[in-house]
Amino acid sequence: MVTEGIEDMQISCVANGNENLEGPFICQIKKMGANSSSISELPENEYLQKLSGSEPISENDPFWNQLLSFSFTTPTNSADLKLLEEATISVCKSLVEKNPRTGNLGSLIKVFLSRTKELKISAECQNHLFIWQAHNALFIICCLLKVFISRMSEEELQLHFTYEEKAGPSSYGTECEDLIEELLCCLIQLIVEIPLLDITYSISLEAVTTLIVFLSCQLFHKEILRESIIHRYLMHGRCLPYTSRLVKTLLYNFIRQERSPPPGTHVFQQQTDGGGLLYGIASGVATGLWTVFTLGGVGSKASAQLEQCSPLASQSLLLLLVLANLTDAPDIPNPYRQAIMSFKNTQDNTAFSSSNPHAFQINFNSLYTALCEQQKSDQATLLLYMLLHQNSNMRTYVLARTDIENLVLPILEILYHVEERNSHHVYMALIILLILTEDDGFNRSIHEVILKNITWYAERVLTEISLGSLLILVVIRTIQYNMTRTRDKYLHTNCLAALANMSAQFRSLHQYAAQRIISLFSLLSKKHNKVLEQATQSLRGSLGSNDSPLPDYHFWEMSDCLHFSETKLRHAQDLNVIEEVIRMMLEIINSCLTNSLHHNPNLVYALLYKRDLFEQFRTHPSFQDIMQNIDLVISFFSSRLEQAGAELSVERVLEIIKQGAVALPKDRLRKFPELKFKYVEEEQPEEFFIPYVWSLVYNSAVALYWNPRDIQLFTMDSG
Repeated sequence: MVTEGIEDMQISCVANGNENLEGPFICQIKKMGANSSSISELPENEYLQKLSGSEPISENDPFWNQLLSFSFTTPTNSADLKLLEEATISVCKSLVEKNPRTGNLGSLIKVFLSRTKELKISAECQNHLFIWQAHNALFIICCLLKVFISRMSEEELQLHFTYEEKAGPSSYGTECEDLIEELLCCLIQLIVEIPLLDITYSISLEAVTTLIVFLSCQLFHKEILRESIIHRYLMHGRCLPYTSRLVKTLLYNFIRQERSPPPGTHVFQQQTDGGGLLYGIASGVATGLWTVFTLGGVGSKASAQLEQCSPLASQSLLLLLVLANLTDAPDIPNPYRQAIMSFKNTQDNTAFSSSNPHAFQINFNSLYTALCEQQKSDQATLLLYMLLHQNSNMRTYVLARTDIENLVLPILEILYHVEERNSHHVYMALIILLILTEDDGFNRSIHEVILKNITWYAERVLTEISLGSLLILVVIRTIQYNMTRTRDKYLHTNCLAALANMSAQFRSLHQYAAQRIISLFSLLSKKHNKVLEQATQSLRGSLGSNDSPLPDYHFWEMSDCLHFSETKLRHAQDLNVIEEVIRMMLEIINSCLTNSLHHNPNLVYALLYKRDLFEQFRTHPSFQDIMQNIDLVISFFSSRLEQAGAELSVERVLEIIKQGAVALPKDRLRKFPELKFKYVEEEQPEEFFIPYVWSLVYNSAVALYWNPRDIQLFTMDSG
């Protein structure tokens, strides 16, 4: 570390008569804060002007001690972040123009790299000053880098990363690349090796943030980046050996949810030894810089919100999602995704596969607990989806948990509040349910978990209900919402697939859940009749006759269809869709009756109560086969109720149903193939997931702002 500048500053402070620095300098700092101007004056700051000026600055120049001796609370609200962005752009424009001749950006990076070599020792020795200045260097690099990446290609960015006064043209590019790789590797080492303490929290967060910024070039491309200089460095060379450690550290950051220390504790901690020097630098050198960066300080709304959560956990999760969704390199699969796919429980003693060098172990119990607690965020739901879908070890562990309700209930809440969630979050929650319902053990166990007083379910007071019945209620509610609002076939498909997977294991359905199954069928039946009427009228109009009889629409000839306009064809397509959904509902009801009739008297009761609904489908060519069992059950139990006489109470009807369920010969019910659906990602899933992940970064990242006009990857309403 260069000490010349520090010694000069210390002498300057003492010469000013402030030997007892703690009391007087705190007052002076507060006074400067009161007199300072806003962040908009950053471009006029003399140190930043020199950094972006036309004079080369050696990495050994005392200037760096002066530049890096400021303190600030990172801005968190959008207004301050926008101001910082605009101020940084002005400095960057000058730096872009002059850096090819001065190489000052490269010098700044080298200053940071040299200081990080002693960060671990500094943390152990509680060297606040050293960590503080290293953090400030990284903060400036990150601010500059963010603007650079949004304004130029990766190839142009490379050219700004180093400058050697005597370097020849042939060596220019190689040195540039090496400096980028060295910085990336240094950031990863900082994240995985520096212990997380109050004094290192900010620099750890800044390292995670800078890696996100490095990867943010994707935001400024409409197409998915399949080849990238930054991606190449992260998947090869010096960064590659750190893959599993980085993924593990980011996961543990998410698990631990460490809150950020109160603003200022990592810089101005009162000490008997060394405190004076720290205060001297902060106040004596950085007049202007200190107050320019003090935004949203203690007691502000932004700071209060930040203290209620963990910015490091949030930022680490975003970086993890970005890394996991990078496209594969031409020669190797994405190593970060490989690490996520293969990590094991710390209690698992089986040997790792030699084919996967990125495998590691993590505490599954802690991870499961964090996932249960954090499901209100898109990011945590997306992580849960990735783990269930890609990591068989984690999926097996989750399905074996005896407290599965702690995970399922937050997912159901996401679906219940569908109006307040973005469509991607709803999709992820539904797919998670679909993956869980692929397991028969899960489908049985959810009916054994009894819940009390579900306060967030507003349609009806549920004082006691099984988790399985609640799941059915929420999925049916999602289908009904989709039918009246979004009309998304994909949503329908996943909801029905989850119900179908569970149907053979329906047990002791709550009477309200049974009613809602039949009510959904009633709604579908009415919609079917309406669409059928519209389609019939369309065909009648095309044929030019209001009186001539029409053939059954299932036997319409091609010549009839040729008369259809686009609107009329849409009616026919709507009819096909609604009939597919009706068919699926009939299969779900049939599956329950065939496999667990005696366990579900409430469903039989609801079926009998609304028996007239099914009459029109008995002879329907699309439903005749599946209606046989339902028709048989209705006839069998109707007959037994008639024999019992009129004016039967609900209790008596249920008693007759329970007795009849035992008496009904099972061989009279026709066997159908088991209803089973399995989630499979579509081809090129990155086309969905990469824009989704970056929309989460754009909207949720701590202390990062991008001009919405610059974003190319997604439209603002999708973000």
